[in-house]
Amino acid sequence: MANFQTLPGFREFYPEDYAQRRYVFQVWRQAGRRFGFQEFDGPALESLDLFKAKSGDEIEGQLFCFEDKGGREVSLRPELTPSLARMVAAKANAMKLPIKWFSIGDNYRYEKPQKGRLRCFTQFNADILGEKGPAAEIEMIALTIQTLLAFSLTEEDFYIRLSDRELWMLYLEALGFREDVKPAILSVVDKWEKLKEEAIRTELNKVVGERSGELWEAINSFLKIDHLEDLSGAFATLTGAAVIKERLDQRLADWRTLLSGLEAMGFGSFVRMDLGIVRGLAYYTGFVFEAFDAKGEFRAIAGGGRYDDLVKKMGGSDMPAAGFGMGDVVLCELLKARGKMPQFVDKADLYAVIGGDEERQMALADIARLRRAGYIVDYPFKTPGFGKQFKAASASGARLALIYGSEELAKGVVKLRDLNDRNEIEVPRDQLLSGVQRILEE
Repeated sequence: MANFQTLPGFREFYPEDYAQRRYVFQVWRQAGRRFGFQEFDGPALESLDLFKAKSGDEIEGQLFCFEDKGGREVSLRPELTPSLARMVAAKANAMKLPIKWFSIGDNYRYEKPQKGRLRCFTQFNADILGEKGPAAEIEMIALTIQTLLAFSLTEEDFYIRLSDRELWMLYLEALGFREDVKPAILSVVDKWEKLKEEAIRTELNKVVGERSGELWEAINSFLKIDHLEDLSGAFATLTGAAVIKERLDQRLADWRTLLSGLEAMGFGSFVRMDLGIVRGLAYYTGFVFEAFDAKGEFRAIAGGGRYDDLVKKMGGSDMPAAGFGMGDVVLCELLKARGKMPQFVDKADLYAVIGGDEERQMALADIARLRRAGYIVDYPFKTPGFGKQFKAASASGARLALIYGSEELAKGVVKLRDLNDRNEIEVPRDQLLSGVQRILEE
């Protein structure tokens, strides 16, 4: 006999697990709406070229991609941002700016399953398109923080590491590196915390050759900066500092706007300047950030940044954009580790205890009316003795048992038993809904 098992990196959710999943989605959805974002979704299957256009051919190794029956090269989506950019590009001229959209959906990446990373995961995405200033980043980072706070997490549980790819580009330009090698250098910086020194030096040598030693020292020096006031000094001694001074001054002004905005919202204490965050994907163009577990037990909880060129790359107009994603795998692990994941019991409001076939007909009519009124009502499919039914009623978590016996049938009433204190009252059937409402609202 075949032994069917869940595929590696995929999950299944039994009711108790799905209740937690539903809770996470509810918090995400409330957070997005409270910030004025509109919910959207895109297709789970897209053209493979869409993802190559965004991230290059190297992304193909991480994709669930194949040729469909029409001969098209397609892929399950590894993230929603390319679909978002394509959708906005298609209707950009008819849309009112700024666009504020969020989504909750499954994504697929063919990676080695490990702690905090699976091949199928659900992600909360939020994006602002059409706003070029740091106001967009203020809103994105504030939404990230507020969402995590809504899960009862605190400053003891997470913080935001904030960096800036544009600042890195200016720094590398002041060091005299060509435009075409800068993305490759930042790709190495993205691995700085993950690889040993020997491996990092080897990577730098591949990118810049004989200047690798100099660049190693310069990057280490830049990574030590964790206060805005120290940035000007870091640039002042560089050969190309004069050429970039005006752009640097503007960038520092953007930093001050961003930090002061988050401070005004009450989120300043969550944010740390950390130039080690550059986000590996080359399409990021400005501020980038990641939310991290304060105790260092888990990988990044969320991450995002500015990607001003992507909509244009997808065939649309030149439209600035910023966004972030928060996956459910790491988040749920963190909530459970901190004791912040609620325990859920799906329970009924009412449970019908039924005497026989004739009583069942009366009960079914009342059950249908109560369900239409919004109550969760359960009942036995068969009619064992009243003792077993009352045990089932208690196990269902219901507050009230609706009793349909021969006496109740004859009198045209329903007996309501409070399963907490065992008190009983009789209610005429035509007053059942109001009687239930009165008791449950006490």
